Amino acid sequence: MNLPNTLYLPELREMLSDGNAEELREFCTALHPASTADFMEGLSAEEAWRVLQFAEMPVRAEIFGYLSQERQVEILKLGDRAEMAQFIGHLPPDDRVDLLHEVEPGLVDQLLPLMPAAERRDILRLRAFPENTAGAVMTTEFARVSENFTVRQTLEELGRQAEDLETIYYIYVLDDEEHLLGLVSARQLVSAMGKPDTRIRDLMEQNVVSVNVGDDQEEVARKVAHFDLLAIPVVDQARHMLGIITHDDVIDVVVEEATEDAYKMGGMMPMEESYLDSPFVTVWRKRVGWLSLLFVAELLTFTALASYEESIKTIAVLAYFIPLCISTGGNSGSQAATLITRAIALGQVNLRDWARVFAHELLMGLALGAALGTIAFVQVLLTPQDMLDMASPWRLGLAVSQAVTLICVWGTLTGSMLPIFFKRIGVDPGFASSPFVATLVDVTGILIYFSIAQIYLF
Repeated sequence: MNLPNTLYLPELREMLSDGNAEELREFCTALHPASTADFMEGLSAEEAWRVLQFAEMPVRAEIFGYLSQERQVEILKLGDRAEMAQFIGHLPPDDRVDLLHEVEPGLVDQLLPLMPAAERRDILRLRAFPENTAGAVMTTEFARVSENFTVRQTLEELGRQAEDLETIYYIYVLDDEEHLLGLVSARQLVSAMGKPDTRIRDLMEQNVVSVNVGDDQEEVARKVAHFDLLAIPVVDQARHMLGIITHDDVIDVVVEEATEDAYKMGGMMPMEESYLDSPFVTVWRKRVGWLSLLFVAELLTFTALASYEESIKTIAVLAYFIPLCISTGGNSGSQAATLITRAIALGQVNLRDWARVFAHELLMGLALGAALGTIAFVQVLLTPQDMLDMASPWRLGLAVSQAVTLICVWGTLTGSMLPIFFKRIGVDPGFASSPFVATLVDVTGILIYFSIAQIYLF
């Protein structure tokens, strides 16, 4: 992508300086809107908007939608207020609400009064829904017909509605009070064209999968994936249809949630801006909080080791195997935390399954610990006697191997139960991150290791 951008930028700027309207219009229409937006990435916000003005409004809105959100906000700030208000009205309802969430409230207050009343009401209604809910990501533009329509009437009605619709995957059947009665897919409608007088009520599917306007966006994504839908209707408690969520919006939700979980499991707060575009202070602030907390927690390892100072002085070789034992607990705990957090996110594990998860991970921890413990035992026996000092290789081997086994079991159980516990108290399971689990298991692992060493060697 970088190579074409480099080649096109000088040409684009030359077209702009020459005012070459014909070539700029061709540039806006010759490629897919996403490719056109890619080629415009190197332009300033002012230059990008000047290029977009050579495209017809539907194409202009499409290309604009593929620009980065930062660039969209810059264009919105720079443009004439009345012109921007008119342009926002041509964006899909969910996209324009997302965009207005990113700009200063003062600018929103300037733009809203300049918009047509219907669009202004729609924006205010969508902005009122809590963030990360179905209502916040839905679009209010969808194909709707009456159950009394014939196939012929439906096709004529869709011809009238099509210009204002984002997509026509499904045609939703509503009554006079906007209750969702059923749906007809575009494929069903085309198949029924040979019988144009057939009533829609005879074609429609009545058991429609839907989501409530207050449902979490993760639940919406799970439903769309489970039922393999291209779009899903959004209804209120009385089953009035409010909008739809399309598969492209679901992809955005999945990417957003996966990114957020990845940040949390890495031990940092989620970032909204791209990595290279984020201010240094912002990145530092997002990372330093968890690191500081984990660092303070890791200081407990100092306290734990200090309490076994005499043991280490007596048999110095014990210190050699501390990293081995600690890393075992951290690694096994991180594995378990990742598995269970992901299972919770996919709906494969819920709070009622904690006992099954505990039993499963207990057996898994024992099996994994036995394998690692055997390797540790062999390693101790292969260690030269002069390094072992006065310690018996067999006793030390048993101590280290059993410590590794128990620490592995403890790490696995800790890593599997923490996400479920966090979910139970209303905290995002993603915070049961690898660094968090590793820090907890580090401290307790030292206690387990030296407690077993005391039994075998002292």
